[in-house]
Amino acid sequence: ADPDWASYKLGVFICLNCSGVHRNFPDISKVKSLRLDFWDDSVVEFMTHNGNLRVKAKYEARVPAFYYIPQASDCLVLKEQWIRAKYERQEFMADGKTISLSGNREGFLWKRGRDNAQFLRRRFVLLAREGLLKYYTKEEGKAPRCLIHIKDLNATFQTEKIGNPHGLQITYRREGHIRNLFVYHESGKVSCLASHPRALQAQRLTLLRSA
Repeated sequence: ADPDWASYKLGVFICLNCSGVHRNFPDISKVKSLRLDFWDDSVVEFMTHNGNLRVKAKYEARVPAFYYIPQASDCLVLKEQWIRAKYERQEFMADGKTISLSGNREGFLWKRGRDNAQFLRRRFVLLAREGLLKYYTKEEGKAPRCLIHIKDLNATFQTEKIGNPHGLQITYRREGHIRNLFVYHESGKVSCLASHPRALQAQRLTLLRSA
C-alpha cells in the first residue's frame, strides 16, 4: 500500500507505524498526513526535490553488512534505533561519522535471575580480540560469572518477553546445551554498546570472516 504519511523535514514518505516513531524525534523529523494536513507549495517542492530514493542514497551510503534493517513487523525499539542511527547520528552517510562497533566494550545491564524474575545490575565486558562476552556478579570482581564465545551466541530484542522496551535475549551454546540471558539497559542508548546486538553482530562477523 502507498504510504499516507511523510517526514517533511527529511523529505521521505513513511507508513503509519514509522510515522509514530518519527514523531518521537522532532529535532530530526517532522510528520504530516498526506490526506489530512495542509501542504504549502514550499513543502511540496522540498518533497519533490528529495523523495525516498534520493534520501536513502544519502543516509544509507555505508550501511555495514552486519546491520539489520528493520522490517514492518519488527518491534518498536528496532525501528527507533534504526532511525536514530540513520538520521540523528548519521552513521551511514558517505562523509559522516561512523561509530565504531569494533574493539572492547564495557557497560552495566540489568540481568534477570535464573531462579526468580528479579533483575540485578551486572557488569558486562565485550572483548574483541578474544571473541568473548563476559559478565560479573560483582562490579569490581576479577573472576567473571559467565564467559561466552561470541561465535556461539545470538542476540535479539525481546521487549515483550522481558517486559522492557530495551530488553535483549542473548542465546548461546554451553556444554552442549542452549542457554539464555535476559537483560535490559535503562536507556537503550548505543553508548552502552555491550548491551546492543549490533556490537555483538559486528564482532561475530569479524570472527567468522577470519575463521
